[in-house]
Amino acid sequence: MADGRKLLEVRNLSVLFHTPEGTVRAVDRLSFSLGPRETLGVVGESGSGKSVTALAIMRLLPSPPAEVRSDGIIFDGVDISSLPPSQMRDIRGDGIAMVFQDPMSSLNPSLTVGWQIAETVQRHHGLSRAAARRKAVDLLGMVGIAAPKKRVDDYPHQFSGGMRQRVMIAMAISCEPKLLIADEPTTALDVTVQAQILELITRLQEELGMAMILITHDLGVVADMADTINVMYAGRVMETSAAAELFARPSHPYTRGLLASIPRVDGDLPRRLQTIEGTPPILSAKARGCPFAPRCEFAMDRCRQETPPLDPVDAAHVDHRVACWVSFRRGDEFGRTPVEDRIPS
Repeated sequence: MADGRKLLEVRNLSVLFHTPEGTVRAVDRLSFSLGPRETLGVVGESGSGKSVTALAIMRLLPSPPAEVRSDGIIFDGVDISSLPPSQMRDIRGDGIAMVFQDPMSSLNPSLTVGWQIAETVQRHHGLSRAAARRKAVDLLGMVGIAAPKKRVDDYPHQFSGGMRQRVMIAMAISCEPKLLIADEPTTALDVTVQAQILELITRLQEELGMAMILITHDLGVVADMADTINVMYAGRVMETSAAAELFARPSHPYTRGLLASIPRVDGDLPRRLQTIEGTPPILSAKARGCPFAPRCEFAMDRCRQETPPLDPVDAAHVDHRVACWVSFRRGDEFGRTPVEDRIPS
């Protein structure tokens, strides 16, 4: 943030789910901020807390079983975590909008897509029914749907998966939000359509001046689109940095494992894919230490006993922070341990 302004600031966010089997801590003391027009990429395995974080910001988690705790979620100068539901509904869809993973389950199958888009602009901007319909036609054209005047009266099942996702994007941008949350926007789409959807989102973000939180498991996507990246594991941020710095100097063993799992070709031959051994932890268990320690080949006794804080990797890169005893040792004046030399580059 060149001018230091923050559009969104999340402070110590935790999300717990109370179930008959016990309490699951899906997000654990998560903090981050986002400036106007910036893009934050959130990456990690399934179950790492990415989508739950987005739903908590939008206040779309049912309570019970969810319990959301935080020291504040500040959006555009307002703490939305404590707003009455009626005021939050005014912000949701207007100031903050979200594109969900599965458009077929997010769209109402019994209503035309035009009606669903028009309802949003009528609710937030007070347009007449006729004006809202014209706006819906314009939005369908903006997201690349051919013959929008005709297709505005079609139902979701009459669209392909990629076209349904375009409808969802049209709904999300209908009120020109300041923040767009895109949760795995290309899930279940073929590669060609994925590229088209991502290109569309990028273009619309630039045209409308939106900030964006892009949630994905695809590091290749965030490399192209994100300014900053949060790497999440077991509900925590393991590493955070500017995108270029993170790819140039990944410091957490989990981040390095994710990067090593990306398919690449060295010369004329494909490189053998690497895997991260083990499975994610059971979040209902009361574990000590670093949650990644059971899967980390560099784990020490300290890793299993003490939870590492999210601290700068060194004095020259204070915005590149990592939660790891292996790559960063507190008390050494931003020192690096010799163990880091054992992590394959």
